[in-house]
Amino acid sequence: MEPESGIGSSTSPCQFSLVTLSRNLLLAYQSFGVVYGDLSTSPLYVYSSAFSGKLRNHHNQEAVYGAFSLIFWTLTFVPLIKYVIIVMSADDSGEGGTFALYSLLCRHAKLSLLPNQQAADEELSSYRYGPSSAQAASSSALRRFLEKHKRLRTALLLVVLFGACMLIGDGVLTSAISGKFSFFSAEPLCVLITTSELLLLACIILVGLFALQHCGTHRVAFMFAPIVIIWLLFIFSIGLYNIIYWNPKIVYALSPHYIVKFFRETGKDGWLSLGGILLSITGTEAMFADLGHFTALSIRLAFVFVIYPCLVVQYMGQAAFLSMNLDSFSNSFYASIPEPFFWPVFVVATLAAIVGSQAVITATFSIVKQCHALGCFPRVKVVHTSKHIYGQIYIPEINWILMVLTLAVTIGFQDTTLIGNAYGLACMTVMFITTFLMGLVIVFVWQRNFFLATFFLLFFWLIEGTYLSAALMKVPQGGWLPLALSVIFMLIMYIWHYGTRRKYNYDLHNKVSLKWVLGLGPSLGIVRVPGIGLIYSELTTGVPSIFSHFVTNLPAFHKVLVFVCVKSVPVPYVSPDERFLIGRVCPRPYRMYRCIVRYGYKDIQRDDGDFENLLVQSVAEFIQMEAVEPHYSSSETSPSVDGRMADDTPSIRRRQVRFQLPPNPRMDPVVREELMDLIRAKEAGVAYIMGHSYVKARRNSSFIKKLAIDIGYSFLRKNCRGPSVALNIPHISLIEVGMIYYV
Repeated sequence: MEPESGIGSSTSPCQFSLVTLSRNLLLAYQSFGVVYGDLSTSPLYVYSSAFSGKLRNHHNQEAVYGAFSLIFWTLTFVPLIKYVIIVMSADDSGEGGTFALYSLLCRHAKLSLLPNQQAADEELSSYRYGPSSAQAASSSALRRFLEKHKRLRTALLLVVLFGACMLIGDGVLTSAISGKFSFFSAEPLCVLITTSELLLLACIILVGLFALQHCGTHRVAFMFAPIVIIWLLFIFSIGLYNIIYWNPKIVYALSPHYIVKFFRETGKDGWLSLGGILLSITGTEAMFADLGHFTALSIRLAFVFVIYPCLVVQYMGQAAFLSMNLDSFSNSFYASIPEPFFWPVFVVATLAAIVGSQAVITATFSIVKQCHALGCFPRVKVVHTSKHIYGQIYIPEINWILMVLTLAVTIGFQDTTLIGNAYGLACMTVMFITTFLMGLVIVFVWQRNFFLATFFLLFFWLIEGTYLSAALMKVPQGGWLPLALSVIFMLIMYIWHYGTRRKYNYDLHNKVSLKWVLGLGPSLGIVRVPGIGLIYSELTTGVPSIFSHFVTNLPAFHKVLVFVCVKSVPVPYVSPDERFLIGRVCPRPYRMYRCIVRYGYKDIQRDDGDFENLLVQSVAEFIQMEAVEPHYSSSETSPSVDGRMADDTPSIRRRQVRFQLPPNPRMDPVVREELMDLIRAKEAGVAYIMGHSYVKARRNSSFIKKLAIDIGYSFLRKNCRGPSVALNIPHISLIEVGMIYYV
């Protein structure tokens, strides 16, 4: 910027940067209460879990030094280097999680199994990430190999679903382990209160935690952030005190040499203890999964400058205490607290442990929303809880399901070690899958060298695979729980995805012949009455088979017909001016159009009353643009707001809008007539026409298919939100016609 530009112009970038910095600092503050509660409370149980079991035979100073060295380098390599530096750079327009990585891959290689994708979707401004499509097409033979084999693409989707299900299971286990450890690990409290009373207290607090979720992420974050910050100050101070007071030489354990000595001394017992060591990084996966609720910069700032140093000092301090108190492993954290500060620390630790489950609860909402948008989860109610951060959402059904499962685990598993085993396996599985998807992103999205991606995979898979192998050995001792939960959720997801695809394929192969429609003539062989009929279908091309049912069952039909397809595209958000695609189904006299409404996997379909008005305006713009540029008759265009609509009652939720045709003597009379028909039809009223479908397996289908479609898919359709509710269709304007799909 030149000096002559003046003070006013030179301060604008500074003001902008200050606003951005202050916003990120505010979000970093909020992230303490949501993202880092789980990770920051891990010191409560890491050492006690690691030195239980067969490692009880190695309660000596060398083992303590080795355990701390393992914790330090694991914290450095996985949360700091892998997630903060690398993985969080692969956000999908600010969104994170396994499905965000999958969405990136689907946009840069033809890996998606979504049935109704179009070439026009690739023209969305948010679709392309990084290099141009021409560069992407020639990047590697691996892409062509994956695109060629549908089974490999299906396998990739199953891997992503398994990772998502493990994260949901992680949400259940995080709440359970946080609730139980906060009370059961404090020996003085166990003396004052009976076990059953402690269990009841833990359950009451967990119910209260889930009841708070409807307040929204930003309110919960402001409520919980001070607790976590005070907790971090406590553990940093206690850790520093223990280092100075008990054993300053513990700093030598930062050398990885002590890891080698640890395994040399402990052997197989040391390897099995990794199931406890890995608890030091549980909650790391939430940093990426919760990215849509915050920003990458805010999460990085909080981790690098606060979380990482506090955790390192605390683990080092605990190790210094244990190296001089070899009989305190079972309750190492509370035993290391100086006696005058025990009760204040205990109160804050209890509150922080309860907050610890917030990270994965919030991440679960994001994952379920992404799964639903990509056709892998039944329809659920999604509540947008913030006007400023679009990714902050709340899903009531998932919240209460998580609460019930959490209470069942809390009551059913009396031994916290069993919950810890299950918890570690769930977390490490999610990290392992994230590493795999990240390797594909490096090749397909970032267009990096294949050998660089291979090095990334091998390096982090070596670390995570070692931990995962130790966690798998704990399957009989509680590790089976996340696997069971994941299988249940994965069956729900895959059955829904399978049934949805089968239903779409039925529509695709049973489309009404256009010749048959044209043969009916502009009147369609029935009476055309004033009004607009919106016929909902999942097809993006052709006339759905359900249209013939409408024509044969209804004695009259609307003057203007619009085939509406509401679809999801593999991007986080679709801007409003790119949401609608308009086209013509039949020649002009038929007054039949197609409207494709596109939503990203983080978009929320709001019931603001503007859908009808925007649709009519889009059709009107299409008619005018088609007259100016005739090639628009075979293409589609997106609308933009103009001044041809007058709002009579803006305060009403479903707004009444009066459309007016401006005087233009040069307008083609045919175009004017079509526009007047559209305006009169809008004034006469809009009807929403949907098929009330029943999906059944064919008689010659296999037993597995009948079980999946007739029982599984039918049960999910009956017990989830209906299409009309999910699409915010006014019940008073809804017309449904029954139809059976034999798939």
